Amino acid sequence: MFIDFMLETFAVNRHEDAIIWKGRGYSYQWLLDRIRHWQAEIRAQGIAPGTVTTLEADFSPNAIALFLALVQDACIVVPLTSSVEAEKRQRRQIAQTEVSFVIDPDDRVQPRPTGQTASHDLYRELRRRGHPGLVIFTSGSTGNSKAVVHDLVPILQRFAKPARPFRGITFMFYDHIAGVNTLFRLLASGGCMVTVQERTPDTVLSAVEEHRVGLLPVTPTFVNLLLISEAYKRHDLSSLEILSYGSEPMPQSTLRRIHELLPNTRLVQLYGLSEVGILRSKPKSSDSLWIKVGGEGLATRVVDGMLQVKVSTTMLGYLNATAPFTEDGWYKTGDAVEVDGDYIRVLGRKSELINVGGEKVYPAEVESVVQELDNVRDVTIHGEKNPITGQIVCAKVTLIEDEDQQAFARRLKRFCGERLEPYKVPVKVRLVAGQLHSERFKKRK
Repeated sequence: MFIDFMLETFAVNRHEDAIIWKGRGYSYQWLLDRIRHWQAEIRAQGIAPGTVTTLEADFSPNAIALFLALVQDACIVVPLTSSVEAEKRQRRQIAQTEVSFVIDPDDRVQPRPTGQTASHDLYRELRRRGHPGLVIFTSGSTGNSKAVVHDLVPILQRFAKPARPFRGITFMFYDHIAGVNTLFRLLASGGCMVTVQERTPDTVLSAVEEHRVGLLPVTPTFVNLLLISEAYKRHDLSSLEILSYGSEPMPQSTLRRIHELLPNTRLVQLYGLSEVGILRSKPKSSDSLWIKVGGEGLATRVVDGMLQVKVSTTMLGYLNATAPFTEDGWYKTGDAVEVDGDYIRVLGRKSELINVGGEKVYPAEVESVVQELDNVRDVTIHGEKNPITGQIVCAKVTLIEDEDQQAFARRLKRFCGERLEPYKVPVKVRLVAGQLHSERFKKRK
C-alpha cells in the first residue's frame, strides 16, 4: 500500500540490477520476491502494524528488502549501524524497541523480541493514522543524540513522481536520514544501489569506476579526504555526473578545489536535517555555496539570522526532548544563514558559534582558510572560554608531514591574519594525531 508505486517500478525493471553488494548484482525481481518473503515472515511472527522494530544492519540485500517490507506493513522502523555499537542498547531503550532484527555481515537475519512495549504518544499517533514510521537518531557533532520520529507517508510521497534513474553509491549510513533518502531516491526511480564495505576514498572511487556510478552523495569531510589522498588520480571517474554533499558546512576552499579537479561533474549542495528530511535545493552554480531552498509544500523564512522551515516532511517530534517549533508551527533549524534574494548561504550551527567580544565567528569560515595552508591535512575550529573576550578561537590541526608546533602555529596565525579579521584568527593552535572526523565523516567539534 505505502510503497505500491515503488513495487510497480520494480516490476517494470525486474531484469535490471537493484542492488550491488559485495560485487554481486541483485535484480528487482529478486527484491520483489524478498519483500514478499519478509512480509510473510513478519505476519507469521505476529509483528502487527505499529510495532517498533529495530534494524541493526548496514546496506545489504536483506536489510533493504526487510526495511521496505516493514514500511509496507505500517511498522515503525529504527535503523542502527555498527558505527553506534556502544550506544545501541541505550537507543533501543529510548526507542522502546519491541522487536530487533540483527543482520550480520553475511546478510543473515535474526529477529529478537525485546519484551518492551512501545507506548510513547508519538507512536500512538502513528498507529492512529495507520502509517509507517521512522525513528532516526541525530548525529550532530556536539551534544546528546535525539530520537526523531517521522511519519513516513509524507517522505515517501516525495518519491512517487517519476525521476531519472541513477547508479548511486550508498555512502551515507543506513541509519542516517540521508542514507534513507538515498535508498528511496535510487529504488523509486529504478536505479541501482551500489554498496561499499568500506568508506575510504579508494574503495568508494573504485566502485564508481567499476560500476559506472553516476551519483555520489558524500560529506564535505569526505571530499577533503579525496583531495588529500589524491584517489581521484587513480580511478576513472568519467561516469560520475553528480557529486552531492551535505550534513555539515562545506569549506569554500574545498569546494573550489574539487570543482577544478572534476569540471565535468555537477556539484550539488543538499540541505537537510534529521528532523525535516532532505529538502529540495538548487545551487547558484557548482562552485557556489549559495543555494535556493524551496519548492512545492516547502516554505522558508529567516528570523534573526536563523533559518526556519515549514514542510510536510517535518518530524512529529522527539522521543527524548522538546521539539523546537515556533508557536505558529515553523521548525527552528538552528542554522545561521546569510540571504541574497532567493538564495541562502549556511554559515553553521548556532550551537557551534564562537562569540569573541560580541563578534560572531563560524568555524567553517576559519577552517576554509586554514585548509589552504601548506601541509595541513585537516582542521577543526572551536571556541574556548576567555575572561576578557568571553571566548577565543582555537584550532586543532593534523599535518601531512611533521613540523615544529611553535613554528607551525606562527605560520598559521600569519596566514590567517592576512585573510581574516583579527578576532577570527586562532589564538590557540594544537597539532594532534589521528582523525578529526567521526565514523560518519563529520567533523568532531
